[in-house]
Amino acid sequence: MEPHWENSSSNEIIQDLLKDSTETTKAEIEALISGESVEKILIPELTYTDLDSEEPSVRQTYLWSVLFATGYLTEVGYRNGGWHELRIPNREIRGIYEKKIRSWFQAKATGNTIKWQEFCVAVKKGDAKAVENIFNEFMADSISIRDTFVKKEMKENFYHGMLLGLLRAEGSWAVKSNAESGIGYTDIKLSIPLEKTGCIMEVKYAENGGFDSACREAMEQIDRNQYAEALRQEGMETIHKFGIGCFRKSCKVLYEKE
Repeated sequence: MEPHWENSSSNEIIQDLLKDSTETTKAEIEALISGESVEKILIPELTYTDLDSEEPSVRQTYLWSVLFATGYLTEVGYRNGGWHELRIPNREIRGIYEKKIRSWFQAKATGNTIKWQEFCVAVKKGDAKAVENIFNEFMADSISIRDTFVKKEMKENFYHGMLLGLLRAEGSWAVKSNAESGIGYTDIKLSIPLEKTGCIMEVKYAENGGFDSACREAMEQIDRNQYAEALRQEGMETIHKFGIGCFRKSCKVLYEKE
């Protein structure tokens, strides 16, 4: 069953309130997506005039009341002083957080056109250090999944999706996700036909910050499954291979050129 009510109402108020999110708010949303709860004081009598406040701290206070009132959070506990323990109510709504709210943060992170262009140039040239540094900057301004309650595959999907969002914004590139290549399916395969350049990216979650082993595992998978073969068959003369290990809001990139 799909959550067909997902787009049945406007989310513009929530999106507007999230626009000015502080680092604390981002960390709390990460906790919610990971299955944890947050404690907040709710304001049940909010009006549209209240939501027009120009004060960021006030707007952040209103955010939690709006999320609760619209059903994106449910109360699981209460303690004296007006503190409500809030949690995402079910798997379907968690999916909306993962798709919609994370995409809003990603749009904010990638709105820096100059930085995005630098990232694309680094990918095209095979500048692994620049790819690593810029991707780290983008992640710092987005939200991720914490280590608790979430399978490794879901954590990898977050980084995979963020890379796709960055790369697909370049309209002249052919970017495919989970593309059949060689004897398997590579995370990301992209080709730049006019420059006969292609790239393979394999993303691994670096358990407990084990970046080196995650990067090696990614590169070994690229070579073992011959992911670059499809690009050679497409006539790509330069092929960049990136093995990317990610943990929380950091990454490391291992690189080889064919």
